[in-house]
Amino acid sequence: MSSENLKKVSMIEKVGYASGDFACNLIYATVSTYLLFFYTDVFGLSAAAAGTMFLVVRIVDALADPFIGTLVDRTNSRFGRFRPYLLFGAFPFAILAILCFTTPDFSDMGKLIYAYITYVGLSLTYTTINVPYGALTSAMTRNNQEVVSITSVRMFFANLGGLIVAFFVPLLSTYLRDTTGNAVLGWQLTMSILGIIGACLLIFCFKSTKERVVLQKSEEKIKFSDLFEQFRVNRPLVVLSIFFIIIFGVNSISNSVGIYYVTYNLGREDLVKWYGLLGSLPALVILPFLPRINKRLGKKKLLNYALLLNIVGLLALLVVPPSNVFLVLLFRLIAAAGSLTAGGYMWALIPETIEYGEYKTGKRMGGLIYAIIGFFFKFGMALGGIVPGLVLDKFGYVANQVQTPEALTGILITTTVVPVIFLILAMIDINFYNLDEKKYAKMVRELENRDKVYLDNIHEFKS
Repeated sequence: MSSENLKKVSMIEKVGYASGDFACNLIYATVSTYLLFFYTDVFGLSAAAAGTMFLVVRIVDALADPFIGTLVDRTNSRFGRFRPYLLFGAFPFAILAILCFTTPDFSDMGKLIYAYITYVGLSLTYTTINVPYGALTSAMTRNNQEVVSITSVRMFFANLGGLIVAFFVPLLSTYLRDTTGNAVLGWQLTMSILGIIGACLLIFCFKSTKERVVLQKSEEKIKFSDLFEQFRVNRPLVVLSIFFIIIFGVNSISNSVGIYYVTYNLGREDLVKWYGLLGSLPALVILPFLPRINKRLGKKKLLNYALLLNIVGLLALLVVPPSNVFLVLLFRLIAAAGSLTAGGYMWALIPETIEYGEYKTGKRMGGLIYAIIGFFFKFGMALGGIVPGLVLDKFGYVANQVQTPEALTGILITTTVVPVIFLILAMIDINFYNLDEKKYAKMVRELENRDKVYLDNIHEFKS
Protein backbone atom coordinates (compact mmCIF):
# COMPACT_ATOMS: atom_id res chain seq x y z
CA MET A 1 0.00 0.00 0.00
CA SER A 2 1.44 3.38 -0.91
CA SER A 3 2.01 5.88 1.85
CA GLU A 4 -0.09 8.35 -0.11
CA ASN A 5 -3.16 6.22 0.60
CA LEU A 6 -2.58 6.64 4.34
CA LYS A 7 -1.32 10.21 4.56
CA LYS A 8 -3.31 13.04 6.07
CA VAL A 9 -5.65 14.80 3.68
CA SER A 10 -5.19 18.58 3.71
CA MET A 11 -7.90 20.77 5.20
CA ILE A 12 -8.21 22.57 1.84
CA GLU A 13 -9.09 19.27 0.16
CA LYS A 14 -11.48 18.33 2.98
CA VAL A 15 -13.29 21.65 2.57
CA GLY A 16 -13.30 21.20 -1.21
CA TYR A 17 -14.84 17.76 -0.80
CA ALA A 18 -17.34 19.05 1.78
CA SER A 19 -18.47 21.78 -0.63
CA GLY A 20 -20.07 19.01 -2.68
CA ASP A 21 -22.45 18.06 0.11
CA PHE A 22 -23.03 21.74 0.86
CA ALA A 23 -24.11 22.11 -2.78
CA CYS A 24 -26.32 19.02 -2.72
CA ASN A 25 -28.02 20.18 0.46
CA LEU A 26 -28.71 23.65 -0.89
CA ILE A 27 -30.69 21.97 -3.64
CA TYR A 28 -31.94 18.67 -2.23
CA ALA A 29 -32.63 19.81 1.34
CA THR A 30 -34.88 22.45 -0.19
CA VAL A 31 -36.65 19.71 -2.13
CA SER A 32 -36.92 17.38 0.89
CA THR A 33 -38.13 20.08 3.25
CA TYR A 34 -40.37 22.29 1.12
CA LEU A 35 -41.45 20.40 -1.99
CA LEU A 36 -44.37 18.62 -0.27
CA PHE A 37 -45.60 21.96 1.11
CA PHE A 38 -45.05 23.59 -2.32
CA TYR A 39 -47.06 20.85 -4.04
CA THR A 40 -50.01 21.04 -1.60
CA ASP A 41 -50.17 24.78 -0.88
CA VAL A 42 -48.76 26.44 -4.04
CA PHE A 43 -48.70 23.98 -6.94
CA GLY A 44 -52.21 22.70 -6.14
CA LEU A 45 -51.93 18.94 -5.56
CA SER A 46 -53.87 17.16 -2.81
CA ALA A 47 -51.87 15.87 0.17
CA ALA A 48 -52.66 12.26 -0.79
CA ALA A 49 -51.61 12.72 -4.44
CA ALA A 50 -48.38 14.47 -3.45
CA GLY A 51 -47.58 11.88 -0.78
CA THR A 52 -48.19 8.99 -3.18
CA MET A 53 -45.99 10.66 -5.77
CA PHE A 54 -43.15 10.94 -3.23
CA LEU A 55 -43.33 7.19 -2.66
CA VAL A 56 -43.47 6.31 -6.37
CA VAL A 57 -40.58 8.62 -7.26
CA ARG A 58 -38.47 7.24 -4.42
CA ILE A 59 -39.12 3.65 -5.53
CA VAL A 60 -38.14 4.45 -9.14
CA ASP A 61 -35.06 6.32 -7.92
CA ALA A 62 -34.03 3.63 -5.43
CA LEU A 63 -34.36 0.85 -8.00
CA ALA A 64 -31.98 2.78 -10.28
CA ASP A 65 -29.30 3.05 -7.58
CA PRO A 66 -27.63 -0.37 -8.02
CA PHE A 67 -27.41 0.12 -11.79
CA ILE A 68 -25.83 3.55 -11.33
CA GLY A 69 -23.44 2.11 -8.71
CA THR A 70 -22.37 -0.64 -11.14
CA LEU A 71 -21.83 1.98 -13.87
CA VAL A 72 -19.70 4.09 -11.50
CA ASP A 73 -17.50 1.12 -10.54
CA ARG A 74 -16.86 0.44 -14.24
CA THR A 75 -15.88 4.05 -14.93
CA ASN A 76 -12.25 4.68 -15.85
CA SER A 77 -11.62 8.22 -17.10
CA ARG A 78 -8.80 10.74 -17.07
CA PHE A 79 -10.66 12.46 -14.21
CA GLY A 80 -10.80 9.26 -12.16
CA ARG A 81 -13.66 6.91 -11.30
CA PHE A 82 -15.92 9.16 -9.22
CA ARG A 83 -15.08 12.82 -9.90
CA PRO A 84 -16.36 13.09 -13.52
CA TYR A 85 -19.95 12.70 -12.33
CA LEU A 86 -19.63 15.88 -10.27
CA LEU A 87 -18.40 17.79 -13.31
CA PHE A 88 -21.00 16.65 -15.82
CA GLY A 89 -24.00 16.39 -13.47
CA ALA A 90 -23.80 19.79 -11.78
CA PHE A 91 -25.86 21.98 -14.10
CA PRO A 92 -28.49 19.38 -15.14
CA PHE A 93 -29.11 18.90 -11.40
CA ALA A 94 -29.70 22.63 -10.92
CA ILE A 95 -31.96 22.96 -13.97
CA LEU A 96 -34.21 20.08 -12.93
CA ALA A 97 -34.49 21.49 -9.39
CA ILE A 98 -35.72 24.79 -10.84
CA LEU A 99 -38.26 22.94 -13.01
CA CYS A 100 -39.58 21.12 -9.90
CA PHE A 101 -40.45 24.48 -8.33
CA THR A 102 -42.03 25.79 -11.53
CA THR A 103 -45.84 25.72 -11.87
CA PRO A 104 -46.94 25.31 -15.51
CA ASP A 105 -50.35 26.46 -16.75
CA PHE A 106 -51.67 22.92 -17.25
CA SER A 107 -54.81 21.03 -16.27
CA ASP A 108 -54.80 19.21 -12.92
CA MET A 109 -53.79 15.94 -14.60
CA GLY A 110 -51.19 17.74 -16.73
CA LYS A 111 -49.67 19.33 -13.64
CA LEU A 112 -49.50 15.96 -11.88
CA ILE A 113 -47.74 14.37 -14.87
CA TYR A 114 -45.35 17.35 -15.06
CA ALA A 115 -44.59 16.97 -11.33
CA TYR A 116 -43.83 13.25 -11.75
CA ILE A 117 -41.53 13.81 -14.76
CA THR A 118 -39.52 16.64 -13.23
CA TYR A 119 -39.25 15.03 -9.79
CA VAL A 120 -38.15 11.67 -11.22
CA GLY A 121 -35.60 13.47 -13.41
CA LEU A 122 -34.26 15.43 -10.46
CA SER A 123 -34.01 12.35 -8.23
CA LEU A 124 -32.17 10.27 -10.85
CA THR A 125 -29.74 13.11 -11.51
CA TYR A 126 -29.14 13.50 -7.79
CA THR A 127 -28.34 9.78 -7.55
CA THR A 128 -25.93 9.99 -10.48
CA ILE A 129 -24.04 12.69 -8.58
CA ASN A 130 -24.47 11.50 -5.00
CA VAL A 131 -23.39 7.86 -5.39
CA PRO A 132 -19.92 8.69 -6.81
CA TYR A 133 -19.63 11.70 -4.50
CA GLY A 134 -20.14 9.52 -1.44
CA ALA A 135 -17.80 6.80 -2.74
CA LEU A 136 -15.11 9.40 -3.34
CA THR A 137 -14.33 9.40 0.42
CA SER A 138 -13.10 5.82 0.21
CA ALA A 139 -10.87 6.73 -2.75
CA MET A 140 -9.23 9.68 -0.96
CA THR A 141 -7.67 7.66 1.91
CA ARG A 142 -7.76 4.38 3.82
CA ASN A 143 -6.82 6.05 7.08
CA ASN A 144 -9.83 5.51 9.36
CA GLN A 145 -9.24 8.63 11.46
CA GLU A 146 -8.90 10.70 8.30
CA VAL A 147 -12.17 9.21 7.01
CA VAL A 148 -13.92 10.29 10.23
CA SER A 149 -12.28 13.73 9.93
CA ILE A 150 -13.31 14.10 6.27
CA THR A 151 -16.83 12.99 7.17
CA SER A 152 -17.09 15.44 10.08
CA VAL A 153 -16.03 18.33 7.81
CA ARG A 154 -18.42 17.08 5.15
CA MET A 155 -21.33 16.84 7.59
CA PHE A 156 -20.49 20.29 9.02
CA PHE A 157 -20.85 21.81 5.57
CA ALA A 158 -23.86 19.64 4.72
CA ASN A 159 -25.64 20.88 7.82
CA LEU A 160 -24.51 24.43 7.12
CA GLY A 161 -26.29 24.03 3.80
CA GLY A 162 -29.30 22.61 5.64
CA LEU A 163 -29.21 25.53 8.07
CA ILE A 164 -29.19 28.03 5.20
CA VAL A 165 -32.09 26.17 3.59
CA ALA A 166 -34.05 25.99 6.85
CA PHE A 167 -33.65 29.67 7.72
CA PHE A 168 -33.25 31.56 4.45
CA VAL A 169 -35.51 29.64 2.06
CA PRO A 170 -38.73 30.66 3.89
CA LEU A 171 -37.32 34.17 4.28
CA LEU A 172 -36.27 34.45 0.62
CA SER A 173 -39.38 32.83 -0.85
CA THR A 174 -41.63 35.10 1.26
CA TYR A 175 -39.63 38.18 0.28
CA LEU A 176 -39.74 37.29 -3.43
CA ARG A 177 -43.45 36.42 -3.17
CA ASP A 178 -44.20 39.81 -1.61
CA THR A 179 -41.91 41.65 -4.06
CA THR A 180 -43.34 40.02 -7.19
CA GLY A 181 -46.86 39.56 -5.83
CA ASN A 182 -46.70 35.95 -7.02
CA ALA A 183 -46.03 32.96 -4.71
CA VAL A 184 -45.33 30.68 -7.69
CA LEU A 185 -42.65 33.01 -9.07
CA GLY A 186 -41.24 33.52 -5.57
CA TRP A 187 -40.51 29.81 -5.18
CA GLN A 188 -39.13 29.51 -8.71
CA LEU A 189 -36.69 32.39 -8.22
CA THR A 190 -35.63 31.01 -4.83
CA MET A 191 -34.77 27.64 -6.34
CA SER A 192 -32.99 29.32 -9.25
CA ILE A 193 -30.62 31.14 -6.89
CA LEU A 194 -29.88 28.00 -4.87
CA GLY A 195 -29.51 25.84 -7.99
CA ILE A 196 -26.90 28.07 -9.64
CA ILE A 197 -24.86 28.36 -6.43
CA GLY A 198 -25.08 24.58 -5.92
CA ALA A 199 -23.90 23.78 -9.46
CA CYS A 200 -20.86 26.05 -9.10
CA LEU A 201 -19.95 24.42 -5.76
CA LEU A 202 -20.09 20.94 -7.32
CA ILE A 203 -17.59 22.09 -9.96
CA PHE A 204 -15.36 23.41 -7.15
CA CYS A 205 -15.60 20.04 -5.39
CA PHE A 206 -14.52 18.29 -8.59
CA LYS A 207 -11.47 20.53 -8.96
CA SER A 208 -10.40 20.32 -5.27
CA THR A 209 -10.29 16.55 -4.69
CA LYS A 210 -7.97 13.70 -5.60
CA GLU A 211 -8.49 9.93 -5.87
CA ARG A 212 -5.55 8.12 -4.20
CA VAL A 213 -6.49 4.59 -3.13
CA VAL A 214 -5.05 1.88 -5.35
CA LEU A 215 -7.76 0.15 -7.38
CA GLN A 216 -6.68 -3.37 -8.22
CA LYS A 217 -7.60 -4.54 -11.69
CA SER A 218 -9.77 -7.56 -11.02
CA GLU A 219 -10.00 -10.30 -13.64
CA GLU A 220 -13.76 -9.97 -13.31
CA LYS A 221 -15.61 -6.76 -13.98
CA ILE A 222 -17.95 -5.34 -11.36
CA LYS A 223 -21.43 -6.56 -12.22
CA PHE A 224 -24.95 -6.15 -10.89
CA SER A 225 -24.98 -9.63 -9.30
CA ASP A 226 -22.17 -8.51 -6.97
CA LEU A 227 -24.92 -6.69 -5.09
CA PHE A 228 -26.29 -10.01 -3.80
CA GLU A 229 -22.81 -11.28 -2.93
CA GLN A 230 -22.27 -8.20 -0.77
CA PHE A 231 -25.48 -8.82 1.13
CA ARG A 232 -24.45 -12.44 1.68
CA VAL A 233 -20.97 -11.76 3.14
CA ASN A 234 -21.04 -8.15 4.32
CA ARG A 235 -22.92 -8.04 7.63
CA PRO A 236 -21.80 -4.46 8.51
CA LEU A 237 -23.32 -3.30 5.20
CA VAL A 238 -26.65 -5.02 5.96
CA VAL A 239 -26.86 -3.45 9.44
CA LEU A 240 -25.86 -0.02 8.14
CA SER A 241 -28.36 -0.20 5.26
CA ILE A 242 -31.20 -0.80 7.71
CA PHE A 243 -29.89 2.01 9.91
CA PHE A 244 -29.86 4.41 6.95
CA ILE A 245 -33.45 3.69 5.93
CA ILE A 246 -34.61 4.32 9.51
CA ILE A 247 -32.58 7.48 10.16
CA PHE A 248 -33.40 9.04 6.78
CA GLY A 249 -37.03 8.13 7.33
CA VAL A 250 -37.05 9.90 10.69
CA ASN A 251 -35.21 12.95 9.37
CA SER A 252 -37.37 13.19 6.28
CA ILE A 253 -40.59 12.89 8.28
CA SER A 254 -39.40 15.52 10.78
CA ASN A 255 -38.29 17.92 8.04
CA SER A 256 -41.39 17.66 5.88
CA VAL A 257 -43.94 17.82 8.71
CA GLY A 258 -42.14 20.56 10.66
CA ILE A 259 -43.58 23.36 8.54
CA TYR A 260 -47.12 22.04 9.20
CA TYR A 261 -46.46 21.67 12.95
CA VAL A 262 -45.21 25.24 13.33
CA THR A 263 -47.77 26.78 10.97
CA TYR A 264 -50.87 25.06 12.36
CA ASN A 265 -50.18 23.53 15.80
CA LEU A 266 -48.17 26.48 17.08
CA GLY A 267 -50.06 28.96 14.90
CA ARG A 268 -46.77 30.75 14.29
CA GLU A 269 -45.87 30.77 10.59
CA ASP A 270 -43.25 33.40 11.42
CA LEU A 271 -41.31 30.76 13.41
CA VAL A 272 -40.89 28.29 10.53
CA LYS A 273 -37.42 29.59 9.70
CA TRP A 274 -36.35 29.48 13.38
CA TYR A 275 -37.69 25.96 13.85
CA GLY A 276 -35.78 24.89 10.76
CA LEU A 277 -32.65 26.74 11.90
CA LEU A 278 -32.64 24.90 15.24
CA GLY A 279 -32.86 21.63 13.31
CA SER A 280 -29.43 22.28 11.79
CA LEU A 281 -27.68 24.57 14.29
CA PRO A 282 -26.33 21.86 16.67
CA ALA A 283 -24.29 20.43 13.79
CA LEU A 284 -22.05 23.49 13.77
CA VAL A 285 -21.15 22.82 17.42
CA ILE A 286 -21.10 19.01 17.54
CA LEU A 287 -19.65 17.84 14.22
CA PRO A 288 -16.18 19.46 14.54
CA PHE A 289 -15.72 17.36 17.72
CA LEU A 290 -17.03 14.13 16.17
CA PRO A 291 -13.55 12.56 15.71
CA ARG A 292 -12.79 13.13 19.42
CA ILE A 293 -16.19 11.83 20.52
CA ASN A 294 -15.64 8.77 18.34
CA LYS A 295 -12.26 8.11 19.96
CA ARG A 296 -13.72 8.42 23.44
CA LEU A 297 -16.95 6.45 23.08
CA GLY A 298 -16.56 4.16 20.09
CA LYS A 299 -19.17 3.48 17.43
CA LYS A 300 -22.05 1.84 19.29
CA LYS A 301 -22.07 4.05 22.39
CA LEU A 302 -21.86 7.19 20.27
CA LEU A 303 -24.83 6.18 18.12
CA ASN A 304 -26.94 4.86 21.02
CA TYR A 305 -26.46 8.03 23.08
CA ALA A 306 -27.30 10.17 20.06
CA LEU A 307 -30.49 8.21 19.29
CA LEU A 308 -31.57 8.37 22.94
CA LEU A 309 -31.11 12.16 22.95
CA ASN A 310 -33.28 12.41 19.85
CA ILE A 311 -36.02 10.29 21.46
CA VAL A 312 -36.04 12.43 24.63
CA GLY A 313 -36.42 15.63 22.62
CA LEU A 314 -39.28 14.26 20.51
CA LEU A 315 -41.21 12.80 23.45
CA ALA A 316 -40.95 16.16 25.21
CA LEU A 317 -42.54 17.85 22.17
CA LEU A 318 -45.43 15.43 22.51
CA VAL A 319 -46.36 16.77 25.97
CA VAL A 320 -45.23 20.41 25.82
CA PRO A 321 -48.19 22.78 25.21
CA PRO A 322 -47.94 24.46 21.78
CA SER A 323 -48.36 27.83 23.52
CA ASN A 324 -45.01 27.40 25.30
CA VAL A 325 -42.85 28.38 22.34
CA PHE A 326 -39.62 28.52 24.36
CA LEU A 327 -39.88 24.88 25.47
CA VAL A 328 -40.95 23.75 21.99
CA LEU A 329 -37.85 25.33 20.45
CA LEU A 330 -35.61 24.04 23.28
CA PHE A 331 -36.70 20.42 22.82
CA ARG A 332 -36.49 20.83 19.05
CA LEU A 333 -32.83 21.77 19.64
CA ILE A 334 -32.24 18.74 21.89
CA ALA A 335 -33.84 16.33 19.42
CA ALA A 336 -31.82 17.84 16.57
CA ALA A 337 -28.55 17.46 18.52
CA GLY A 338 -29.12 13.71 18.76
CA SER A 339 -30.38 13.40 15.21
CA LEU A 340 -27.47 15.31 13.68
CA THR A 341 -24.85 13.40 15.65
CA ALA A 342 -26.21 10.01 14.55
CA GLY A 343 -26.89 11.24 11.02
CA GLY A 344 -23.42 12.74 10.67
CA TYR A 345 -21.47 9.82 12.10
CA MET A 346 -23.20 7.05 10.15
CA TRP A 347 -21.61 8.29 6.92
CA ALA A 348 -18.15 7.58 8.37
CA LEU A 349 -19.07 3.89 8.64
CA ILE A 350 -19.67 3.42 4.90
CA PRO A 351 -15.95 3.30 3.95
CA GLU A 352 -15.57 0.55 6.58
CA THR A 353 -18.19 -1.53 4.79
CA ILE A 354 -16.36 -0.95 1.48
CA GLU A 355 -13.10 -2.17 3.06
CA TYR A 356 -14.94 -5.17 4.57
CA GLY A 357 -16.49 -6.02 1.20
CA GLU A 358 -13.05 -5.86 -0.45
CA TYR A 359 -11.59 -7.99 2.35
CA LYS A 360 -14.26 -10.67 1.85
CA THR A 361 -14.58 -10.71 -1.95
CA GLY A 362 -11.34 -9.21 -3.32
CA LYS A 363 -13.34 -6.54 -5.16
CA ARG A 364 -13.41 -2.88 -4.15
CA MET A 365 -16.93 -1.71 -4.98
CA GLY A 366 -17.24 1.82 -3.66
CA GLY A 367 -19.84 2.87 -6.21
CA LEU A 368 -22.02 -0.21 -5.78
CA ILE A 369 -21.93 -0.09 -1.98
CA TYR A 370 -22.84 3.60 -1.91
CA ALA A 371 -25.63 2.77 -4.35
CA ILE A 372 -26.87 0.06 -1.98
CA ILE A 373 -26.87 2.57 0.87
CA GLY A 374 -28.59 5.05 -1.46
CA PHE A 375 -31.23 2.47 -2.31
CA PHE A 376 -32.13 2.16 1.35
CA PHE A 377 -31.86 5.79 2.45
CA LYS A 378 -34.11 6.84 -0.43
CA PHE A 379 -36.78 4.49 0.81
CA GLY A 380 -36.27 6.20 4.15
CA MET A 381 -36.71 9.59 2.47
CA ALA A 382 -39.86 8.27 0.79
CA LEU A 383 -41.33 7.86 4.26
CA GLY A 384 -40.92 11.60 4.68
CA GLY A 385 -43.32 12.13 1.83
CA ILE A 386 -45.74 9.25 2.07
CA VAL A 387 -46.18 9.09 5.88
CA PRO A 388 -46.97 12.79 6.47
CA GLY A 389 -49.07 12.96 3.30
CA LEU A 390 -51.22 9.96 4.18
CA VAL A 391 -51.48 10.77 7.90
CA LEU A 392 -52.49 14.37 7.18
CA ASP A 393 -55.07 13.16 4.68
CA LYS A 394 -56.36 10.52 7.13
CA PHE A 395 -56.82 13.10 9.90
CA GLY A 396 -58.64 15.50 7.58
CA TYR A 397 -55.97 18.09 6.78
CA VAL A 398 -57.06 20.72 4.25
CA ALA A 399 -54.52 23.27 3.04
CA ASN A 400 -54.73 27.00 3.80
CA GLN A 401 -57.45 26.94 6.45
CA VAL A 402 -57.82 26.61 10.23
CA GLN A 403 -57.28 22.92 11.02
CA THR A 404 -59.68 20.72 12.99
CA PRO A 405 -58.54 19.21 16.34
CA GLU A 406 -58.25 15.86 14.56
CA ALA A 407 -55.93 17.29 11.90
CA LEU A 408 -53.77 18.94 14.58
CA THR A 409 -53.53 15.60 16.40
CA GLY A 410 -52.41 13.95 13.16
CA ILE A 411 -49.68 16.56 12.69
CA LEU A 412 -48.49 16.12 16.30
CA ILE A 413 -48.38 12.31 16.06
CA THR A 414 -46.39 12.51 12.82
CA THR A 415 -43.97 14.99 14.41
CA THR A 416 -43.30 12.95 17.57
CA VAL A 417 -44.67 9.41 18.00
CA VAL A 418 -43.92 8.07 14.53
CA PRO A 419 -40.21 9.12 14.58
CA VAL A 420 -39.72 7.73 18.11
CA ILE A 421 -40.93 4.28 17.01
CA PHE A 422 -38.41 4.29 14.17
CA LEU A 423 -35.58 5.51 16.45
CA ILE A 424 -36.14 2.60 18.84
CA LEU A 425 -35.81 0.23 15.88
CA ALA A 426 -32.56 2.01 14.91
CA MET A 427 -31.11 1.43 18.39
CA ILE A 428 -31.88 -2.28 18.12
CA ASP A 429 -30.37 -2.51 14.64
CA ILE A 430 -27.05 -0.76 15.26
CA ASN A 431 -26.16 -3.14 18.09
CA PHE A 432 -25.77 -5.89 15.47
CA TYR A 433 -22.86 -3.97 13.84
CA ASN A 434 -19.94 -6.37 14.31
CA LEU A 435 -16.95 -4.42 12.98
CA ASP A 436 -15.18 -2.92 15.99
CA GLU A 437 -11.92 -0.95 16.03
CA LYS A 438 -9.64 -4.00 16.50
CA LYS A 439 -11.27 -6.01 13.71
CA TYR A 440 -11.12 -3.02 11.40
CA ALA A 441 -7.40 -2.40 12.05
CA LYS A 442 -6.57 -6.06 11.42
CA MET A 443 -8.59 -6.03 8.19
CA VAL A 444 -6.86 -2.88 6.88
CA ARG A 445 -3.42 -4.39 7.53
CA GLU A 446 -4.40 -7.39 5.42
CA LEU A 447 -5.64 -5.12 2.62
CA GLU A 448 -2.40 -3.11 2.78
CA ASN A 449 -0.40 -6.32 2.33
CA ARG A 450 -2.53 -7.30 -0.65
CA ASP A 451 -2.00 -3.88 -2.24
CA LYS A 452 1.75 -4.09 -1.64
CA VAL A 453 1.93 -7.46 -3.37
CA TYR A 454 -0.18 -6.10 -6.24
CA LEU A 455 2.04 -3.03 -6.71
CA ASP A 456 5.23 -5.10 -6.45
CA ASN A 457 3.93 -7.41 -9.17
CA ILE A 458 3.10 -4.42 -11.38
CA HIS A 459 6.60 -2.94 -10.93
CA GLU A 460 8.21 -6.34 -11.57
CA PHE A 461 6.15 -6.80 -14.75
CA LYS A 462 7.10 -3.32 -16.05
CA SER A 463 10.78 -3.85 -15.32
